[in-house]
Amino acid sequence: MSGTRSDGELLRAIAADSDRRAFEELYRRYAPWLTARLRGRCADPAVVDDVVQETFLAVWRGGARYREDAAGADAAGWLWRIGSRRLVDALRGDGARGRLRQALARLRHRDEASAEERVLAGVEHGDLAGALVRLSPELRAVLQATVIDGLTTREAAVLLGIPPGTVKTRAMRARKQLREELA
Repeated sequence: MSGTRSDGELLRAIAADSDRRAFEELYRRYAPWLTARLRGRCADPAVVDDVVQETFLAVWRGGARYREDAAGADAAGWLWRIGSRRLVDALRGDGARGRLRQALARLRHRDEASAEERVLAGVEHGDLAGALVRLSPELRAVLQATVIDGLTTREAAVLLGIPPGTVKTRAMRARKQLREELA
């Protein structure tokens, strides 16, 4: 038998002994695959890299428990479940808000508050939900893709199946309408 350990052996060694070599071998075996798979769901390589690191950190710290005896359980599927949940958390949670805050910080030098700044103010003090509901579905989809999900114009165009120019026009219309709604 070769010196290559099975996934189960690696995971048991990590859980029982905090075996660094086992962890490194598991990481080398699955990190590229997990990265490629997550990039199919998220176009932002920084977010994907963070999610991969958080996934393996959960494995190392023992926050994620692998149950080898479960029917059909395999390490790849288990890592995918952890990674995909972490990706959803990153896109819907503090990750998206953090990216939005960074974008807004770059705009602070302007005299007039941007639509995004007004949206953030609306989250804390106003009727954001009402303003978003009053946007047409087309404008809301562009806002979701470009502001919340952080996609580029080109990526949003591919996702929504519309030309990049249409994405830009709809984003401009959405910002204008939100600015008026939240004023």
